[in-house]
Amino acid sequence: MDARDSDPVEYVSPEAFAPTLDRLVGAIEAAGMRIFARIDHAAGAREIGTIMPPTIVLLYGHPKGGTPVMLATPQVALDLPLRVLVQEGTDGRAIVSFHPVGPMLLRAGVPDDLAARLEPAQRLLIDALQAI
Repeated sequence: MDARDSDPVEYVSPEAFAPTLDRLVGAIEAAGMRIFARIDHAAGAREIGTIMPPTIVLLYGHPKGGTPVMLATPQVALDLPLRVLVQEGTDGRAIVSFHPVGPMLLRAGVPDDLAARLEPAQRLLIDALQAI
């Protein structure tokens, strides 16, 4: 695997942070997945008296997709559920980033057929942004 396979992909939304975040959450939930956690880094920054643009990481997925992958290769539990970073860019538009799951799972030794199962969960994020 090329070292670039672990680089995050980044998409700039034509919309601001809040509507983009709402659109992504809606797409995740409409696909039958759930948000397991919402990490608000800007809120953490405020706790220490620092200003940070809106920055949220969503941990999302569904046990039906992730469990078979983790049973086949238990150490991928360190990287699942899936994560997506939504942050406000300097121009006010949202930036959406994530590590492509396929290469990460293949590097961990997950069989090809199982690794491919989770890619649609990331593709729906891109589709949600392109529908704007």
